[in-house]
Amino acid sequence: MTDRASTAPPARKRADAQRNEQALLDAAAAAFGASGVGVPVRDIAARAGVGVATIYRHFPTRADLIVAVYRHQVEACAEAGPALLAECPSPYDALARWIDLFVDFLDTKHGLAAVLQSDDPGHAALHAYFLDRLVPVCKQLLDSAVKVGEVAPRLDPLGLLYAVGNLCAGQAVPRYDARRMVRLMITGLRLR
Repeated sequence: MTDRASTAPPARKRADAQRNEQALLDAAAAAFGASGVGVPVRDIAARAGVGVATIYRHFPTRADLIVAVYRHQVEACAEAGPALLAECPSPYDALARWIDLFVDFLDTKHGLAAVLQSDDPGHAALHAYFLDRLVPVCKQLLDSAVKVGEVAPRLDPLGLLYAVGNLCAGQAVPRYDARRMVRLMITGLRLR
């Protein structure tokens, strides 16, 4: 169960403010993935093409920015599932592409993991939010693939997400290719 205050949609913002925030979140996610959450704010601002003051206007603290990036990434991953089902030639292809996006998300998340495991009560609800948003999307993709006979029934979406997460946990190990390991696992799900 999630805390309503932490999952309520934000108040509507002006279009330019929304564009700035979107650019900031994308730039911060890229910077966190490349350099970790300690990357200087001025580097994030430069990536986003905005001033440092704009970052602080949207996100008064680094923790606010980190939480916003995490939520932004969860939302992007959640929204991609139904879109992929609509555009891919088969539900299995949609599932495989979505898992690839999930791996991208995990790559960003690993940079945020230490911060998100702090004692901040605002961070405690984020894991439940992650599960509440992504497990149903994974289930929808799996159910669609099962319905057309592409994957075996009774696959647990939560178990699949944890399996992918565990394969991605070793990304820092030299010569370990987490994405390749995940693709091998997803290929093994296919019945035909």
